[in-house]
Amino acid sequence: MINLSSKFKSRLLPVAALGAVLAVAAPLVAQTVEEPDNSGLDLPKDIAVFGSRDPNIRKATAIVNGTIITATDVDQRLALVLAANGGDEKVPEEEKERLRLQVLRNLIDETLEIQEAAAQKIEVPAAEINQTMARVAANVRRNPTEFAAYLKSQGSSAESLRRQIQGEIAWRRVLSRRVEPFVNVSEEEVNAIIARLNASKGATEYHIGEIFLSSTPEAMPATQANAERIIDQIRKGGSFQAYARQFSEASTAAVGGDLGWVRGEQLPEQLATAAAQMGNGMLSPPIAVPGGYSIIALIDKRQVLTADPRDAVLALKQLTITFPAGSTQATAAPKVEAFANAVQTIQGCGKVAEVAKTVGADVVDNDQVKIRDLPPVLQDMMLELQIGQASRPFGSLAEGVRALVLCGRDDPQSSSDPSFEQIYSQIEEDRVNRRARRYLRDLRRDAVIEYR
Repeated sequence: MINLSSKFKSRLLPVAALGAVLAVAAPLVAQTVEEPDNSGLDLPKDIAVFGSRDPNIRKATAIVNGTIITATDVDQRLALVLAANGGDEKVPEEEKERLRLQVLRNLIDETLEIQEAAAQKIEVPAAEINQTMARVAANVRRNPTEFAAYLKSQGSSAESLRRQIQGEIAWRRVLSRRVEPFVNVSEEEVNAIIARLNASKGATEYHIGEIFLSSTPEAMPATQANAERIIDQIRKGGSFQAYARQFSEASTAAVGGDLGWVRGEQLPEQLATAAAQMGNGMLSPPIAVPGGYSIIALIDKRQVLTADPRDAVLALKQLTITFPAGSTQATAAPKVEAFANAVQTIQGCGKVAEVAKTVGADVVDNDQVKIRDLPPVLQDMMLELQIGQASRPFGSLAEGVRALVLCGRDDPQSSSDPSFEQIYSQIEEDRVNRRARRYLRDLRRDAVIEYR
């Protein structure tokens, strides 16, 4: 996923799904509703649905206050999402259709944001969009021309991404002018949070990603099924951040569902219970919460205001042995066993080159490696090692079997308290996000949107 996140998390609740086109001349179909009407809409007891709709026809275009969103706009933006999920061929057709409708909703919101910026006489210069495009291209090690060619090869375009950048910058500036000046945070509020942090020193904090799907009580089974389909796609290799950006109805959707670091008491009870039972990198099943379902991913966890051993910085030597193409477990076993026995004889990094020579291993130095940045299984191994010891072998026949030798460790200092300014900014951001959500809801309510 190309991350264009900002201080303001702007991709909020999506608009309503596409409505059916009624054909007045078609036959009349009667439907009786016996349950009480709790909607507050004063609906009739006997509902007659006029017309018919071919479920195989979906025209994903719209006109938003006179601005046309074409099928090409939807296809090109969808291509960015598919690229983030491993490519077009890895996403089932049914999933693509669901993504297509969500992309259309996001484009409608984006159009409303750009229109509101124009109404406020807020402009985003082309030079600023070009600078952002250049930064995004640099993140994937391409120049702007190469990046444009890459986007085209994925079925998207540079113009589609430029419009997304324009929408996000424009919306940030709208919020800066129309929302942020009216958000107040008192010194007493910040000091109260600092006091609570100090009181909870040593408690567990979780770094969590969330996808929230809203639902009415009647639609909960369908929403749960939708959540399970999303989980299935993520477990098959889809990007959690991409799905959060397209499907989540929380204000964190614009930053890939990232909630940041939170303590259990800051989460709904259902999410706190699930997080406490999860390991790093795990994905939860659908969790019923007030108003819908949440899917959470546990990115990491730590102790509040306490040094985490996984923040230690290591100096390592990596030994690697490789195998000819077509090798099997049986044919490779003697070499792997010899390698395992050899690395366990290492007593200090000064002996690494000598041992590597005896087993035909390559050696690479790796300094400044944080334990936290290693895969979870290697984190556990490295935490147990003393200076000069080697890890157990790991890897595969295709990519090589490796071992890490610990040559040095810089242990972390005690975690410092968050500053007054950091806490102030977090509170302010949360309040801006909530007001932004209402702002966009009002724009949707007042918009003239014609689905084509």
